[in-house]
Amino acid sequence: MSDALLNALAEALADVVTLIDTCDDDVLDPDIAVKWMETTGHLLDRLSPADRRDLAGLFRKAADREPDGAWRDDLLRIPEGFGLDDDQHELYCDAVEHLARQFVETVRDVDPATPVPTCPGWTFADLVKHHGTTHRWIEHLVRIRAAERVWSRDVPLDLPDDPRAYPGWLAESAAATLRTLRGVDPETPMWSHGADQRVRFFPRRLLFESVVHLADAELALGIEPRITAGTGADGIEEFLENLPHHSWIAESVGGLQDGSVRLRATDTGAAWTITFGESGFTWTKSAAAAAARVEATSGDLLLLVHGRLRPGDERVRLSGDGAVLDAWLAATAL
Repeated sequence: MSDALLNALAEALADVVTLIDTCDDDVLDPDIAVKWMETTGHLLDRLSPADRRDLAGLFRKAADREPDGAWRDDLLRIPEGFGLDDDQHELYCDAVEHLARQFVETVRDVDPATPVPTCPGWTFADLVKHHGTTHRWIEHLVRIRAAERVWSRDVPLDLPDDPRAYPGWLAESAAATLRTLRGVDPETPMWSHGADQRVRFFPRRLLFESVVHLADAELALGIEPRITAGTGADGIEEFLENLPHHSWIAESVGGLQDGSVRLRATDTGAAWTITFGESGFTWTKSAAAAAARVEATSGDLLLLVHGRLRPGDERVRLSGDGAVLDAWLAATAL
């Protein structure tokens, strides 16, 4: 989509929103206006944080093209009205807190020896220990503002002897991590194992760690994971952004024959096209031609790229060369 088209669409939406928001009650029924604004807000909530920031910028550009006055001021208030400028660091922390509670509630009464099929060889004890260790590791990294890698094996865990006590230990670990994350400027530079070398990398990474491992627990218990469209889309982009920073994956991708995969979200229409081969891989937020084409909801696509759903699952629709998709998923398995 061209910049001209994006700007035109954003300006048209901004004009409609402002007209409805400022319209007299005798011209437009207030209940209809509220319903329309709520529906629009719900649709915008399905965008990833990056897309919400981009849209806020387009709204401001539309306002800047207007002369000074009440209309321009109303246009400038749209990003705030729809929460497009909300503090993403705090939103990620809030989401992690919610998922930590949900994870603990899900696993608390499960026999620790219960297998976790999506993590072959693991039991619930292993899953909870791993997730709690990740919290402890991230809390330690952020608290000391690590300038280089610190291995999780070098971080004190204070792990209980009884695996049945692991859920409570995880809850305490998550609470400590969130206290530390919320107490630090997210723009603070530090080492991370991903693309963003700042504190703000970690709550986003921890969110998707939590989403995937909650799905592991739920799937093991026969519960259908519920991942919102905005979270699914953001998780796919976070996954793709950070892949080049995993050396073993870069090596695996470099061994692939040239290929391409397109992911398209059936719930929002968002799309990502990935190309790969000897020169590594690139990706774009677009629905370009590709050898393998996959359609599913944003949440199911996130589970697919993390290996929690397989291409043959009934929730995934595949067209084109399935071998290309299988090769990509095998090479990028974390």
